[in-house]
Amino acid sequence: MVIFSSASTFSSANPGFAALSIDQVLAANADILARIKLCYGADRESFETDVLALIRRYAAYVHLLPATADNYFSAPGGLLRLGLEAGFFSLQGTDAHIFSGRSTISTRRLLEPRWRHATFIAGLCCEMHRVLSHIIVTDVQGEVWSGYLQPLVDWLAERGVARYFLSWRPQAIETRCLGVFALAHVVPPGVLQYLSEDNTIIVPHLMASIGGMPIYRDHNILDDLVRRSLALVIDRNLLANADRYGSPQFGSHLERYLVDALRRLTSSNSAWVPNQEKSRVWFGQDGLFLLWPNAAEDVHKLLDADQLPGIPKAAETMLEVLLAAGVIEPQDAEHPTWTIHPPGAKSVLEAVKLTSATILFAGIDPPPEALDLKFVRHLGEPDPTPSPAAPRSARPGEQLSLIPPVATPPVMEVASERLPLTSEPPTPKASPPATPSVLFTLQAPMRLNPVVRDALAAVVHTLNEGAGPAQGCTMAQGFFVPLSEFERRGLQPSMALRALADVGMLVLTSSGGPPTFTRDFNGTPTVGIVVDPRFIAGFDLDGFALQDSGDH
Repeated sequence: MVIFSSASTFSSANPGFAALSIDQVLAANADILARIKLCYGADRESFETDVLALIRRYAAYVHLLPATADNYFSAPGGLLRLGLEAGFFSLQGTDAHIFSGRSTISTRRLLEPRWRHATFIAGLCCEMHRVLSHIIVTDVQGEVWSGYLQPLVDWLAERGVARYFLSWRPQAIETRCLGVFALAHVVPPGVLQYLSEDNTIIVPHLMASIGGMPIYRDHNILDDLVRRSLALVIDRNLLANADRYGSPQFGSHLERYLVDALRRLTSSNSAWVPNQEKSRVWFGQDGLFLLWPNAAEDVHKLLDADQLPGIPKAAETMLEVLLAAGVIEPQDAEHPTWTIHPPGAKSVLEAVKLTSATILFAGIDPPPEALDLKFVRHLGEPDPTPSPAAPRSARPGEQLSLIPPVATPPVMEVASERLPLTSEPPTPKASPPATPSVLFTLQAPMRLNPVVRDALAAVVHTLNEGAGPAQGCTMAQGFFVPLSEFERRGLQPSMALRALADVGMLVLTSSGGPPTFTRDFNGTPTVGIVVDPRFIAGFDLDGFALQDSGDH
């Protein structure tokens, strides 16, 4: 029997790996297999059918491959051990969570075994994407194994080789969505059919977790458990392997959690709506910026609530991790942060610049548009605060107030020379005052759901000058808001509809009719709701066909 220690220190790429049988490979992990069996809580026959069969297929696919070249789980068999430990802790975590919480008790009882099974699969296969994105496996003749076509054990048997070798792809990028293509070699169609019976949510949540895709409509509890378990086992492995050569790259695996937190905040937190007043996010012609360390504090609060081990608390540590991962772009070698001046800010602010806007806006459709402004202010540039003498430019056809500027006396002298000589001074023509900008604000009842209030207020704010593209529009009956704007902010449209209807803010198509309207918005037929304009300050109500207060 061959036993591989998880703390082995020899190179994982040389002199290669023996083509051991599946039983020999699993024998090195008997301890964790026993814990999984105990946690699954089934008889031996059910365990072997439901769980052990999947583990054997997973072992056949990854065999003795390490998870990383010189970081966590880098010993032979590291990827197998990583999957088993993540699957165990994910399965264990299901005991403290309720899936399908809105369903009836009988439905939850029916689906709970399927949720537990899917959660274990997601944990087992959570890092399988590395086989396709990071590793090259060859035999002694140099023939390359394709992980898309068959498991590694089947390829070794076909080639009839006794040893195989691996190399690491240079500058490989973590591409978690590739795990979906490898999943078919581990999870047979019959298992997916079992998981999908009597529901339409378990398999999508499983695939989203393995592929690293966020789900904005529902809370993916399965993925939360897997993410927490993976962070735990990686942190434990890094701390336990003190005999490795060199120092471990602590924190290098945290990039995914930090980026995921940034995206979650963008889709659900009203303070992360781009280019809004007091926003953390500013998107202009010179890039996408996050106010720092304000954004770091929000990220820490979110991840701390997720109870992820090893998450850095200091903004400086987060900055180092994101810099090393290439997520943010430094200003220069000595200054990782930038100085920006967003519209409306009283002074310059410190911020970090993301290398690409798609890092933050992935999954948001349509993505936010950049303002036609540049925010960056370099050292030595003049104070960007606008001069009080010229607060704004005149609009076409608009006459600005004639409050005398500094050069008024000469102008008045020239003007007096042109006046006719009369005994009475001419009556000055009154100039119309400058038209002030209309400020649109939401004035919702106090009993409106605060989350719905914040989302709707953010949409209304986009009507103001300089607040970016409008995310809603007016129509004869009131203010039209696409349902997608609630989804983009992490709200279920049904919840928003119910909350707005409860306080009488909706305009209905007809008595007893549906609460939604369909109209063209930005050239596309869009389903949305219409808010009674009386709840929005700044509208001229004479321009609307108002319903009686009892009709909405």
